[in-house]
Amino acid sequence: MEYIDLLMFAALMGCILLGFPVSFSIAGVAVIFAFIGWATDAMNIALMGALGQRVFGVLTNDVLIAIPLFVLMGVVLERSRIAEDLLHTMGRLFGQLRGGLGISVVLVGALLAASTGIVGATVIAMGMIALPTMLRTGYNPKMASGLVCTAGTLGQIIPPSTLLIILSDVMSSAYQQAQYEQGKFTIETISVGQIFAGALIPGLTLVVIYIAYILLRGFFRPNDMPPVQSDEGRPAMGEVIRAILPPVLLIIAVLGAILGGIATPTEAASVGAIGAILMAGIRQGANRNLVLAGTAALLVLAVMAGIAPVRFQRNDLEGLDYVFGAGYVVLAIIGVTAIAACLKQAWKADVLKSALTSTMTVTAMIFATILTASMFSLVFIGLGGEDHVAEILEAMPGGPMGALFFCMAVIFVLGFFLDFVEITVILLPLIAPGLIMMGHDPVWLAILIAINLQTSFLTPPFGFSLFYLRSAAPPEITTGQIYTGVVPFIALQVFGIFVIWLWPSLAKWLPSVVF
Repeated sequence: MEYIDLLMFAALMGCILLGFPVSFSIAGVAVIFAFIGWATDAMNIALMGALGQRVFGVLTNDVLIAIPLFVLMGVVLERSRIAEDLLHTMGRLFGQLRGGLGISVVLVGALLAASTGIVGATVIAMGMIALPTMLRTGYNPKMASGLVCTAGTLGQIIPPSTLLIILSDVMSSAYQQAQYEQGKFTIETISVGQIFAGALIPGLTLVVIYIAYILLRGFFRPNDMPPVQSDEGRPAMGEVIRAILPPVLLIIAVLGAILGGIATPTEAASVGAIGAILMAGIRQGANRNLVLAGTAALLVLAVMAGIAPVRFQRNDLEGLDYVFGAGYVVLAIIGVTAIAACLKQAWKADVLKSALTSTMTVTAMIFATILTASMFSLVFIGLGGEDHVAEILEAMPGGPMGALFFCMAVIFVLGFFLDFVEITVILLPLIAPGLIMMGHDPVWLAILIAINLQTSFLTPPFGFSLFYLRSAAPPEITTGQIYTGVVPFIALQVFGIFVIWLWPSLAKWLPSVVF
């Protein structure tokens, strides 16, 4: 029973591929193999006593609180139909170019990625709005389908995204474990902000790669992406600003707060959720002046509370402190009133209820997978799996780069069959410490893995973007056309991985400057 740990991993892959629910598969396999390990003396069953501490650690992890808040922000924005305005305006702006609609789809995908981070919502919205327009214009159905699927996946690499939050937590634990193994007890950690900063330039690099491909294909194969023949003409500058300003302001508020060190990711996520609710309220008919006043009040309150905080429990307050305090209370009342008005309108329009339901569903799925993965990794380590993984990595030809190439290939192949959450919380805790101990920079490594995991949304047969588009695409688009259309973009993803591999500074420069 020397390789019972590897048999355990193979059994888990088999259960998931057979279609059993992921969380139950992880927990069930862990329990069965813990019993087998105890019965064969391959594992000390007392190790399972640490499970409670692991679960408590997950539930009290401040970083993971940001997940439901970012999900709520994305779902509310998607329900408020902001994508429609963006796609219509950007399509008119670039539509006169060969491939102009394709460029519009990529740019809107990038904006929605940075403001929502929800792949499914973006793909479905663009599949219902942009895809029919592209087909009427004469776009190659395969090219149009591939563009929509790929632009939607940008929500996983351009921050903020749930993938980057989960990945930062896993990589931080792996980095600490690697330092302990190396005898370093002054522990450094990896923060969500560092991962966000590291992913920003690579995410924009992918956008540039996509646009370059669209322009080249439009030049060499003009019939695949003809220009739009429209009577509307180009939009005025005011229309463009009105369309892109709300999501851009939200992006600046969230990412600016994190990268500027003003707020933690969780605090910034709450700012994003409130901002999304205010934006949705305006679109659903809330009083515009009240919402704008409330937004201004909240901004002033946030700035002034940092510059001149007032704590009423202190005994040495002066008259000016009470004036500031009263002003803060008034600003808070105005802000809360605006939020309440937006929530009321969102509830009437059935936006809030559906957004909360989607948020709870996604959050429950993610946390159930994380919690059961903690149990799986505990049993796997108890069976000696950690040592076997380290031996496999050390035996790889090519040294550290060979081991990294092997791990990236394994992640890429697993992406054909597994979800990014499953790969992140099951596989990465097993391989990341060994790769870091070999000398790979943890932030750079995290970004490479993130782009690789982003590709899993495109790879047949189980790429989620493919299923999302299939549900929203017009009936004349076949499943075969969707699958064939993403192939060039999968190649571009792999090319993007090699670009970041060859120029690590693209991922390492911004975190080194900001943090």
